[in-house]
Amino acid sequence: MFQWLVEKSLASRLFVLVSAVVLMLWGGFQATRLPVDVFPDLNKPTVTIMTESGGMAPEEVEQLISFPLETTMSGLSGVSGIRSVSSAGLSFIYISFDWGVDIYRARQMVSERLSALEAVLPPGIQPRMGPVSSIMGEIMLVAIPISSESSPGSANAKAAREYADWVLRPRLMAISGVSQVIPIGGEVRQFQVQPDTQRMATLGISLDQIEAAVKGFAANTSGGFLELNGREYLIRHLGRSARLDDLKNLALTARDGQPILLRQVAEVGFAAAIKRGDGGFSDAKGSVPAVLLSIQKQPTADTVDLTKRIEAALVDLKGSVPQGMTAPQVIFRQADFIESSIGNLQLKLLMAGCLVAAVLFFFLGNLRTMLISLTAIPLSILIAILVFKWLGLSINTMTLGGLAIAIGELVDDAVVDVENILRRLREKAARGEPYSIFRTVIAASLEVRTAIVYATLIIALVFVPLFALPGIEGRLFVPLGVAYIVSILASLLVSVVVTPVLSSYLLPALVVHDHGETRLVIWLKAHYRQALEKVLLAPRWPIALAGGAVVLAILAVPFFPTTFLPPFNEGSITLGLRPHPGATLSASARIATSAEAALRSLPEIEHIGRRTGRAELDEHAEGVHVTELEIRLKPGGRAKETIYADIRQRLKDLPASLSLGQPIAHRIDHMLSGVRAQIAIKLFGEDLDTLRAQAGLLRERLAKIPGMADLEIEKQVLAPQIKVRVDFEAAARYGISTAQLTRTLQTLVDGEKVTQIVEGNRRFDLVVRLPESARSLEGLKNLLVETPGGRIPLSKLASIEDADGPNQITRDEGRRRIVISANAQGRALSEVVAELRAAVSDFPLPEGYFITLGGQFQAQEEAAKLISLLALGSTVLIFMVLFSRYQSALLAGLIMANVPLALVGSVLGLWLSGQPLSVAALIGFITLAGIATRNGILKVSHYLNLMRFEGEVFGPALIIRGSLERLTPVLMTALVAAFALAPLLFEAEQPGTEILHPVAVVIFSGLISSTLLDTFITPALFWLFGRSAAERLAAQDSKEAL
Repeated sequence: MFQWLVEKSLASRLFVLVSAVVLMLWGGFQATRLPVDVFPDLNKPTVTIMTESGGMAPEEVEQLISFPLETTMSGLSGVSGIRSVSSAGLSFIYISFDWGVDIYRARQMVSERLSALEAVLPPGIQPRMGPVSSIMGEIMLVAIPISSESSPGSANAKAAREYADWVLRPRLMAISGVSQVIPIGGEVRQFQVQPDTQRMATLGISLDQIEAAVKGFAANTSGGFLELNGREYLIRHLGRSARLDDLKNLALTARDGQPILLRQVAEVGFAAAIKRGDGGFSDAKGSVPAVLLSIQKQPTADTVDLTKRIEAALVDLKGSVPQGMTAPQVIFRQADFIESSIGNLQLKLLMAGCLVAAVLFFFLGNLRTMLISLTAIPLSILIAILVFKWLGLSINTMTLGGLAIAIGELVDDAVVDVENILRRLREKAARGEPYSIFRTVIAASLEVRTAIVYATLIIALVFVPLFALPGIEGRLFVPLGVAYIVSILASLLVSVVVTPVLSSYLLPALVVHDHGETRLVIWLKAHYRQALEKVLLAPRWPIALAGGAVVLAILAVPFFPTTFLPPFNEGSITLGLRPHPGATLSASARIATSAEAALRSLPEIEHIGRRTGRAELDEHAEGVHVTELEIRLKPGGRAKETIYADIRQRLKDLPASLSLGQPIAHRIDHMLSGVRAQIAIKLFGEDLDTLRAQAGLLRERLAKIPGMADLEIEKQVLAPQIKVRVDFEAAARYGISTAQLTRTLQTLVDGEKVTQIVEGNRRFDLVVRLPESARSLEGLKNLLVETPGGRIPLSKLASIEDADGPNQITRDEGRRRIVISANAQGRALSEVVAELRAAVSDFPLPEGYFITLGGQFQAQEEAAKLISLLALGSTVLIFMVLFSRYQSALLAGLIMANVPLALVGSVLGLWLSGQPLSVAALIGFITLAGIATRNGILKVSHYLNLMRFEGEVFGPALIIRGSLERLTPVLMTALVAAFALAPLLFEAEQPGTEILHPVAVVIFSGLISSTLLDTFITPALFWLFGRSAAERLAAQDSKEAL
């Protein structure tokens, strides 16, 4: 087949070249249209069910809402886990499905179960699903700073929130690809009617009368149609008004001809809705209150393109910013990380190309051969881009990483081909006999074709088992594998079709003018001959030394610290502050403002965005005591760990626990364990007090472990409550049912949204609710309640006491649990976890209670086990391919000896660079196995071909001749592959390089060691053990080169 391909290509040279140019142009065009993202699609199918339940306590939310929802959803097919959080008035259920489940099918199943649950849930409770969003969902965080002159309760806080809710949010939600826009901060304007029960009693007005009158306010009704004089009229009854005076003067009833107006029995006015979240913005000038908008994207949206469209929309809206506010400020922009990552990788690809060109020029000594070989790089990469388009892949750090790792190997096939064609043309020219250029090119190309094909197939096959990687590591590394395999196979196609054509055009003229090798090659061959002759005289010593080095390398592997993925450098920090639960929103905001002031002098900080509490639409059940600071860093500056240490030092005296991380890393941690930290220690049991006590004891023990940072117990503690306990006997005595009493109390104390007032395209809630003073302990005691026997104080119908109760209840897989979260600092994650396991195993627990560990380390351990098995599979695959070709287990094993030789350099490289053993490093080992095998194939195949076609006899002369003739291509292919990775060896903390740096370290150092050792060990092994297999293959009657 290959002979036919080469012959046809040479017969249609112009067509081949034009096709190659068209492919490159088409690939270049498609490259500009591919979506760009930071990572491949890492979204585990997850459905979030949010349920708002007024002022229900966490215990009631758990019993009446969370538990029935959990029980119903746990039977769905494909469910891998269910978590729930029940807090005051809020229930969140997180349903995780297996990776293969279609998210829209999962949502359909959940929707069907929800509709069947309506009869089970309390009346008026309506669970709803959160929108489909990406794990990398929050692509932007935009702040609308409110001018510092205005006080928090001023009109500006309400105007800013109105601008966010009714101008910015609808405009941004209209952009294709935006999943959700979540505003937090400012004040939501409401029309509030605050009844005075004393005045209501005096005037004889009931709560029902107020509700009935207010319900119909500001509504238009229809009067149908009227036909008059041959025309049809529409009759409209216009009662809608947004004027506060109209509401104040609303008549409730009339007594003795005098109307009783709403303002006589209630305070009526604009007021802020109850705040459960607040926002702020801080830069070098100071801190100001702000409305923050979290913009989330849909899973398939192109982040960079979407960000540009959002920014264009923000620019369009700049002119309409209300007075007292400054233009929207971008606090967090995920596209920055993507653009710097992609930019860094593109630059490194370019640098790799230059290094490859330099190596080729030094070995080949002329521009023509270098250009023929280099053609493989753009052609292979652009063919890979076309395959990305076909498979629906995006350009991201992993697909570009696959190309960056492969770039050195893309020229390997072409280099071997060109070098052999040039050598054969020189031999023919040196004899002075007439020869056919086409025949010589075809023969020279076919001579090395089998070795090239098998070497390339092995490199590609090595990656195939990685496609079995499950979970997040599979999602990360499979696109890297696709990019690598596709580009390598494309380079094979280029070497078969394009390289012979370019060689036939450019090399004959070169042979006429120049017959010699470069000085570098001549010097290398002279010294290599002397060294190889000495090795072949005593081959066992070098083999023994190499074997010892391999054993040492294998023994060193278990002592390496391990981690899941190298830390990213996103250019921003997420700082979590958690005072004690029960702290008010204003107290939490004050603590957060103090933190902002302490951090403002850090030279690396550009600005800070603050989110305290929970936004109305947010899918995370955070209490008002929780603050998240999004810190945007300036480029450059100190190392990330140094900044972290500085932040911890500055904030150590704050009355709050803190956790440090980065936006994307946080989300990956949250997906792995449900906790935004590297380590999650989950303590399961039924009694909340026991769980809290045991967690406190365990935390004290864990705090002694060196390297354990940000150790924090989930804030599942007792928060203050006011309990109004109905006295059933007293209620019966006064003739009021408990249902009527509790409903009246809910309306007055919690507040009831009676109707909406429409003002243009804006809608404002009209709420009936007691003033703050009447909702206190004393105010509730004096609250007058209507009964058939008259109005009496609430204190006669119920006991009102100051008490406490859990602030939230978390459940995992149907059981209550509390979590201790932690990060590793200044020490390898695996070492911290080893001590953590020992501490947990010795910890005594009450009956029925147990502990599980989760987080990054668990994912790393599972991935390491699986990758080890897959590596074994790769080894078997390589052996089977080699055995099928050489029909000799001995020769196959001899060629595969390069793999352990490569391990020596890899282990040394990891140790010198101080890299832990991560999933990325393990992927590097697997890749290296395929590349290292190529050297052995090129040498052994050439030895056998010399015996079969040129009459050489097995012995030192054959081995020296074969090794010298293959020295140039072997060194070139290995050095090109190694030096192409050199740009990834430096600036390890640069965005986009973090994950690929360990891969590059492993392959670069492994290739250097395997190439240096292979030049001597493979000939020595072949001389010692290869005679019988070589002579058997040489005796076979076959014209095909091996």
